[in-house]
This record gives sequence, C-alpha cells and structure tokens, in this order.
Amino acid sequence: MIGVLVILSLVQATLTCEEIIHVENGGIWGDWGHTEMCPAGTSARAFRLLVEPHQGRGDDTALNGIQLLCAEPGSEDIKATITSTKGNWGSWTEVQWCPSGDLISFSLKVEPAIDGDDTAANNIMFQCSCMKILKGDGGSWGDYGTWSEVCYTGICGIKTRVERPQGRGDDTALNDVKFCCC
Repeated sequence: MIGVLVILSLVQATLTCEEIIHVENGGIWGDWGHTEMCPAGTSARAFRLLVEPHQGRGDDTALNGIQLLCAEPGSEDIKATITSTKGNWGSWTEVQWCPSGDLISFSLKVEPAIDGDDTAANNIMFQCSCMKILKGDGGSWGDYGTWSEVCYTGICGIKTRVERPQGRGDDTALNDVKFCCC
C-alpha cells in the first residue's frame, strides 16, 4: 500500500498546471500555498469545504479550506482528494457532486477588508459541465464576485492563499483560490 501511495505522489508531482482560472475579488492576506493536482486521467467532480461557524463575540474566519474530489470521467469512484494550504479552524461540510461531468468554473464569496473582524473568503459556488450550479455551505459575510473563466476540460488542480494564525490578532484563514484546468 505504501508503494502505491509513493507512486501516486510521484505521478501527481509530475503533472503541471498549464492553464489557471481565478477571480478578481480574492482576499489580500496570507501566502500562496502549494499546488495540488488530481492524478492523471481524473478531474474534480465534487468538492467540500472546511468552514468555521459564526463565533459570536469571538474571532471569525469562515472559509478555511477547499477539498476537491477527483474521479475518472463518468465515475463517482474517488481516485484522490486534493487540497492546498488550509486554515486551522472549522469542520468539513458534506460533499457536493456534479450530477454529471466536472467542475469547470467558480465564483468566490469574499468579505472585503473592514474595520473590525475580517473573514476574507466565506463561500464558493462551482459550475458543473452539465451547467448545474453547486453552492457551498460556507459563511454568510461578503458578496459573490464575477465568475472565473471556464475550464472546458475540467478543473484538476488547486492552489490557495491562506493567512497563518495571527495569535492574538485577527485571523482570516482562506483568502483566495486558483484552479488548474486539465
């Protein structure tokens, strides 16, 4: 089993992100993490989010991570789950699958910088190649921006911008995301 994981890691490492889609409204804090790719011959057919619920008087971060589920065309047999850098808070939401086809485009819900408790990215919507829109179960602050370009060949990689924990300061966690087209 360990040998299979090593081979899978080597295959994933050799895949490169030729085309990237992004949005213009991403948050401004944090550093870009590593790019993680679906295995060759697969693409993202589903997703789930790492979300911290509203903290009341505490420090809110909202969206902390995005996980993509990779499968072969026409299959729901998950070959890999991928995620780039993620924040430290929250729990994973339920998986949302495209009824058919792949994730091909997205819109990010972001709270702009405010004078107070910033959260940055709060939620995401994906468009499937069958034209179905899937809306994440993320936070409620901010607004959705314009849609990204379309990956007609499907999304197969992810790279996130995440702010590290600020100690006693204001945490935002996930701020922005870019996706690779297959």
